[in-house]
Amino acid sequence: MSDDTPDSPLLQEARLWQDDNWTAQVIKNEDDDGWAVAMFKVGESEPALVGPWTMGRDKKNPKPLDGTAFITLVKTASEFVRRSEQQLNALLNQSVTVNGKVSRVTVLLRIVPDEENPYAVLSARDEGGDALAEVKVDAGFKLNRQTAQAWVDVEFAKPGSGRR
Repeated sequence: MSDDTPDSPLLQEARLWQDDNWTAQVIKNEDDDGWAVAMFKVGESEPALVGPWTMGRDKKNPKPLDGTAFITLVKTASEFVRRSEQQLNALLNQSVTVNGKVSRVTVLLRIVPDEENPYAVLSARDEGGDALAEVKVDAGFKLNRQTAQAWVDVEFAKPGSGRR
């Protein structure tokens, strides 16, 4: 690999490889006598992914990292992060479509996970995507077909804070 290409790793050591976005570090597996590899996204203090790593030929030390392994590890860690972000997005953004008086109404719940004051925004859109209502609710508000239909049926009056 040529050092002047932008994709060249910044570090290429037996137990530590790094490029502009990722660092792979071979570490002692705390659960057994083996080894693990931790994948860190640049700027993060916690690994995005930790997985088992192969023993070397001497059956004591880890197999050294190499270019092929690093590429595979980056792909695996990137996919893991992408899926985790998709799961979080699905948890924080929910929607249900119910019957309104005139047409179908899509009720959306967007949770804002503020550390000190989490809250959610409940909104409604008609079939054309036009906003019908929006109200701030408790972050613990449970959106399901029944709560969405009840909100539409009361013409978007703010749900009671005791309702879950």
